[in-house]
Amino acid sequence: MTHRHDRTLKVGALARVEGEGALYVRVRGRDVEEVRLDIYEPPRFFEAFLRGRAHTEPPDITARICGICPVAYQMSACRAVEDACGVTVDGPLGELRRLLYCGEWIESHALHVYLLHAPDFLGYPGAVEMARDHRSVVERGLRLKKAGNAVMELLGGRAIHPVNVRIGGFHRTPSRPELAPLAEALRRARDDALATVEWAAGFEFPDFEHDHEHLALVSDRYPLESGMIRRGGGRTFPPAEFEEHVVEEQVPHSTALHARFADGGTYLAGPLARYSLNRERLSPLAREAADRAGLGPVCHNPFRSILVRAVEIVYAADEALRIIDGYEPPPRPSVPVEPRAGTGHGVTEAPRGLLYHRYVLGPDGLIASARIVPPTSQNQAAIENDLGRFVASRLHLDDHALTHRCEQAIRNYDPCISCSTHFLDLTVERS
Repeated sequence: MTHRHDRTLKVGALARVEGEGALYVRVRGRDVEEVRLDIYEPPRFFEAFLRGRAHTEPPDITARICGICPVAYQMSACRAVEDACGVTVDGPLGELRRLLYCGEWIESHALHVYLLHAPDFLGYPGAVEMARDHRSVVERGLRLKKAGNAVMELLGGRAIHPVNVRIGGFHRTPSRPELAPLAEALRRARDDALATVEWAAGFEFPDFEHDHEHLALVSDRYPLESGMIRRGGGRTFPPAEFEEHVVEEQVPHSTALHARFADGGTYLAGPLARYSLNRERLSPLAREAADRAGLGPVCHNPFRSILVRAVEIVYAADEALRIIDGYEPPPRPSVPVEPRAGTGHGVTEAPRGLLYHRYVLGPDGLIASARIVPPTSQNQAAIENDLGRFVASRLHLDDHALTHRCEQAIRNYDPCISCSTHFLDLTVERS
């Protein structure tokens, strides 16, 4: 077909993403002039809610930012407050936190892989339509999500906005017999996760690679709840230096900030970054699954992120079983965290990528200021850049097909739009 001279693609409300956003693409001739991921969801001002609250309150408040990944917000909040107070939570309590995080990875990745993203690859408008032809497949995805939810319910008190997490540990810790039913469910989940990798490996992936630097945590284990921050170029720095390396800017079309490196350039956080910087730290079973699926040592194709997420489900189930097998109940459910004046930083790996919290505590133990940088706001600039390059190489498609491909491309990143719209600079001029 011939190229149209002027084309404008608009999607007023993106489907199968978490939150409210829109897509706008303007093409003139063979040039993509503008690409916007419009985030119009009202700002939520969580940093302002935290000011003046006690140092014990962030885990319960920040869990409300997201119903899909509340544990990520709780763990980053806990690490930041504990850092400000000079406390380290490790041993059995640290392992329980990691186990809880495994549960969130399983349920969140399963939701995205099966219900939000797979319909794109199989040609269905949604999961309901897909279930009519692939009932057993969708049921497998729901079993995986249920297994992850069970971990969150036992350790967190409930699957959505857990209530058992506190600064210093937990309000209550489980006994070994209480974990036994989880192990049985997780063994089945691990088998389902391996089947998920094999299934997703059969999808047709567009030939496309991003050109952004990766950013993720690294540690002696595959990163979830702790670690140092590493750039794909090799630079590693502690969480306390996050704001020296990353700056945020406000853009007119978004109620969420855009992030970039302070020395210039966009970056990508999330599964592709974690995998590419930590592949050797996967469990042998997860690494073998990645090999069989054809994933190399690094992955730069955003469309293959669904495959990386499936591998991470295998890892999370495998790691959860390892923790349960070696679990010894701690002598107490939490360690004391006495407030003191100071600044603390906490970074963990939410399912969608690196999640940074910074809290300043006053001498009264109250929060003087807070800053939260979610993964989706960090990835927005990269998403728009990728969309521009993706569209430029597919201008031969008609508007309907090109719009559909653009929506699929956005879903590659599993954006949690509600998470990102919590901050906005506000200036009021009064005369």
